[in-house]
Amino acid sequence: MSVQNINVALIGNPNTGKTSVFNQLTGLNQQVGNYPGITVEKKMGFCKLPNNVKANILDLPGTYSLNASSMDESVVIELLLNKNDKLYPDVAVVVTDVENLKRNLLIYTQIKDLEIPTILVINMSDRMERKGISLDIPYLEEKLKTKIALVSSRKGLGIEELKELIVSYKNITHEPCLNASVIDPEYFEKLQKAFPNQLMYKLWLVITQDVNFLNLDRNEIRGTFTKSHSELKRLQQKETIKRYQFINDVLKEGLKVDTSMAKDIRAKIDRVLTHKVFGYVIFFAILFLIFQSIFSWSTIPMDFIDSTFASLSSWVAAELPSGILTDLLSQGIIPGIGGVIIFIPQIAFLFLFISILEESGYMSRVVFLMDKIMRRFGLSGKSVVPLISGTACAIPAIMATRNIENWKERLITILVTPFTTCSARLPVYAIIISLVIPSKRVFGVLNLQGLTLMSLYVLGFFMAILSAYILNKVLKLESKTYFVVEMPSYKMPLFKNVGINVVEKTKAFVLGAGKIILAISVILWFLASYGPGKEFNDAETIVKERFVNTTLDETQFENEVNSQKLENSYIGLMGRAIEPAIQPLGYDWKIGIALISSFAAREVFVGTLATIYSVGDTDNESTIKSKMQAEIRPDTGKKVFDFATGISLLLFYAFAMQCASTLAITKKETNSWKWPAMQLVFMSGLAYFTALIAYQLLK
Repeated sequence: MSVQNINVALIGNPNTGKTSVFNQLTGLNQQVGNYPGITVEKKMGFCKLPNNVKANILDLPGTYSLNASSMDESVVIELLLNKNDKLYPDVAVVVTDVENLKRNLLIYTQIKDLEIPTILVINMSDRMERKGISLDIPYLEEKLKTKIALVSSRKGLGIEELKELIVSYKNITHEPCLNASVIDPEYFEKLQKAFPNQLMYKLWLVITQDVNFLNLDRNEIRGTFTKSHSELKRLQQKETIKRYQFINDVLKEGLKVDTSMAKDIRAKIDRVLTHKVFGYVIFFAILFLIFQSIFSWSTIPMDFIDSTFASLSSWVAAELPSGILTDLLSQGIIPGIGGVIIFIPQIAFLFLFISILEESGYMSRVVFLMDKIMRRFGLSGKSVVPLISGTACAIPAIMATRNIENWKERLITILVTPFTTCSARLPVYAIIISLVIPSKRVFGVLNLQGLTLMSLYVLGFFMAILSAYILNKVLKLESKTYFVVEMPSYKMPLFKNVGINVVEKTKAFVLGAGKIILAISVILWFLASYGPGKEFNDAETIVKERFVNTTLDETQFENEVNSQKLENSYIGLMGRAIEPAIQPLGYDWKIGIALISSFAAREVFVGTLATIYSVGDTDNESTIKSKMQAEIRPDTGKKVFDFATGISLLLFYAFAMQCASTLAITKKETNSWKWPAMQLVFMSGLAYFTALIAYQLLK
């Protein structure tokens, strides 16, 4: 028997458990990507159904209605209008929440008007008894002209019945619940006469929405049946009212609620968690605990990954025959892969906590709490999570912006998040602060070095907020500003959903940004490992001649050769080439090399300087510091790392986009090189001029 393939579209409001139903149907058999040309996430899954049927299940973005107010909703409308799309559904499955059935049914009635076979899923059936809810399913099926699956995605109840309904979708009537012509009978009659072979409701959506409809000339429809914007809005409101009148009439008989049986403490909890004082205290306490956990828990696996790849690199260098291929593997590819994999623990832990907060219903309260403050700066309440999580790592923080529906607010959040001080900056801050800031007490209690470090964190967050404010004024993007936040019921997280979310987000990072990071790592290895002319190729001879009267042990000799090669490698020549540009900041060519190499990752700065200053053990921090402290400018005889240069470097790294992986993930999330290029230019320019002013004032 041949296998029949059908397309199934999962549609519904946010927080109805749509993704939980998707996970129950597909498990880990999922693919995540973006719709062509836009950044809205597309989730596809595959499911074997009875009667040898295979379903391609598309989890569409959460949407409240087919009156689009966001990019997510436009995606849903375009798919449902375009029968030529290869993902056009054979059957639509509208997922609703038993506690919010009235609101959830609005989009159901609209989709029925498109004459797509539509199944209604009423989710969270396990909560009905506790809420005192009872449903007359046969009555609802008759009035809504569909088949209903009563499910609990949390407990896996009703999923098999849903699969049976999907298989027999051809038995479901195409008849709409409500005739769209009730909005304006005369207008719709003219519309139908002009286009007799088209559905009236499809024509109505083409007239009112900014969507692509391939089979018709949209301008022709709009030109013939034009109405003012205010008139169209009035008719849309009338449509919504008519639909809710129909829904109210149906639910009056089909849904009964016995409030005496309901046991709900949600309102009491909300009064505490959204309180204008205690709400913020609780939120920041939770964040403090989360990021303390991320730092402490991820340290062990990150150290393990780091040491494993270092050992693997050493083993390859020792066991394989010496040559270009071995050097590429041990110094380029293996460290490059390690530079991708080492982020996984932080990403996994961060998305673990975010998923738990979302699943429990708490994240919606945070968004509601922070929206009023963040909106003043052109951000959304949902921007607070990426901005704060950027203190761990900007990569998962930028990925977390997917929760922001408004494209302009999401883009601004992506662009400014790298200003928040991430853990990769800490090695740079630590060694520079120890060099130029005295270790003494302020007011007898506070450590001056600790205060300097804290001020850098505050400075980064302040600059992110200020940049957001400026970008909000400068960027002229078409974006509909609205704020709708659902307050879902509190519930225990469904750990299957949490696990799948963590796996998918982590996989997306490794396969997406990882390829770009690896490529850049290999390029940097090549630039540091090769150079033109005899100054590079005859490094050993040159070092022997330079130290002809000095006895060097094997390690010292090797370090001197490495320094000679690095200075005359391609990346060394780049350092010398940019020296005139960075001298006004207080930097020499050696610091220039560290600036270039640390573009792969900020923390590379310290290791690069350690190599340049001929330090054999790059983990010996005191040796690095002593070498850096002893470094003298040949032209003036003064220390290279004095107070002015140190402050200049701290400010440079506080603002500079010295992170290829962040640019890679920005490109992935924005689907364009335009925005990461602007991000690089803006942040690097700001870092340069801030560092320039600081050095010139302090020198």
